[in-house]
Amino acid sequence: MSDSEQVLSEAAAWRRGGLGVALATVVSTWGSSPRPVGSKLAVNETGQMIGSVSGGCVEGAVVQTALEIMRGGNSSVLEFGVSDEQAWEVGLACGGRIRIYVERIL
Repeated sequence: MSDSEQVLSEAAAWRRGGLGVALATVVSTWGSSPRPVGSKLAVNETGQMIGSVSGGCVEGAVVQTALEIMRGGNSSVLEFGVSDEQAWEVGLACGGRIRIYVERIL
């Protein structure tokens, strides 16, 4: 089973169990990015996660947005970009940009 299939399978199991679930997907990257386009992260309403879209502060911000979306917010596209000097601080290997789509799974 691929990483994406595993993430989607667990997200479906959480939904069947009655939990709120949000899914984040890397939709584009420029420069350096630790995860390729199509990478997924699922979050349930208790804060459990499976998968990865970046790491570091980026992933923390994505989880916070996912929790907000589960509480009634709208789907969102998040964009993060950093210089080479700041890259390690936010979990990117070196300077780059990443766009992540976050949606609630119904």
